[in-house]
Amino acid sequence: MRDLIGKRNWFFAFSLALTIPGIIFILLGPLTGGKAGLQLSIDYTGGTKWEIRFEDRTVTPAQVKAVLAAEGYGDSTVQTTSDDGILIRTVPIGFVEAASPTPAASASAAPSASAAPSATPAPSASPAASASPAASASAAPSSSPAPSASAVPSSSPSVPPASVAPATPVPPGQVSRTGEIGALAAALEAKLGAIESQRQLTTIGPVISAELTQQAIILVLIGSIGILLWMTFRFRDFRFGATALVALVHDVIVVVGAFAVLGTIFGLEVDGLFVTAMLTIIGFSVHDTIVVYDRIRENRSRHAGERFANIVNHSILQTLARSINTSLTVVFTLTALFLFGGDSIRPFVLALLIGITSGTYSSIFNAAPLLTVWEEWEARRKERTTPGRPVRRPSA
Repeated sequence: MRDLIGKRNWFFAFSLALTIPGIIFILLGPLTGGKAGLQLSIDYTGGTKWEIRFEDRTVTPAQVKAVLAAEGYGDSTVQTTSDDGILIRTVPIGFVEAASPTPAASASAAPSASAAPSATPAPSASPAASASPAASASAAPSSSPAPSASAVPSSSPSVPPASVAPATPVPPGQVSRTGEIGALAAALEAKLGAIESQRQLTTIGPVISAELTQQAIILVLIGSIGILLWMTFRFRDFRFGATALVALVHDVIVVVGAFAVLGTIFGLEVDGLFVTAMLTIIGFSVHDTIVVYDRIRENRSRHAGERFANIVNHSILQTLARSINTSLTVVFTLTALFLFGGDSIRPFVLALLIGITSGTYSSIFNAAPLLTVWEEWEARRKERTTPGRPVRRPSA
């Protein structure tokens, strides 16, 4: 029989080798101002994500960045995509307010606006409204129920008043031509050539991004605390819940650390689906841990008096094939999605692949061995604190 529990220190060392580099890269994020470590998408940082493709495929990110700097967006990041596109990340860009009408324009529109009171019933209009055209223009908004008559000629009553330029929907693939984005597109085309297509344009404000970050942290914390409480209640032992939670923390660090490393090297971003992937990983990992712990509880009652490490070792060997086979079926499906799925879900699938593999490992080689270490430590402590009780060394 294979003694997996006897090799637990090797398993712990392998887990440390996985988690320590990830922790280092995670800490590099705040230390380097986001240049290294986790690369957060605009879902968490706020900003505008704009992907375009020029007709001239030789346009480089450096050329685009130079134009953006000249237009006042020097802090933007620009990179190429796998299909010869240009991906721009910058501060939130909205639509520019249209110019307000000047006083001269209002005065010139006043004579035509004086016809509005005669066309609109206003029995309560003051006598000063008919004294002069200018006076009627100033009194029209208060004496007439049609406020647009004071600013719009009677020949075009359907034109809306000058205010914020409406964000007209842009057909898929076409470049936005309104507001700040339109001005920026015109500047890029003037210096780098025509833009062939627009792949995506997403803008998220700082308030929304802060709420998403807060909700992500709360969701992971609630899920972890709920698992701890349920495992403690299910097995009537806090040690079962605590060791399962340690295994979950291991899985979270492995996934987040892997994304920190990949983000530093390849620019892989953490987007809104990352939280969904983490919650899925937590659920899958604790599922495998419960299977092992259930078998430990059954064998403990069947083999009362046997050394606890031997009971755990038997339980792991009995559930090992089931845990690996269950995980492999999921891994095969996720691998197919990662290779042949769309680019938008690839980071999500990658997080699941790393997390489910790590979850299977931690359930077998971390959670159960940690439970064994804790149980043996408790047994030794009780032997030392119980007076008159002979010290019994655990058998090999």
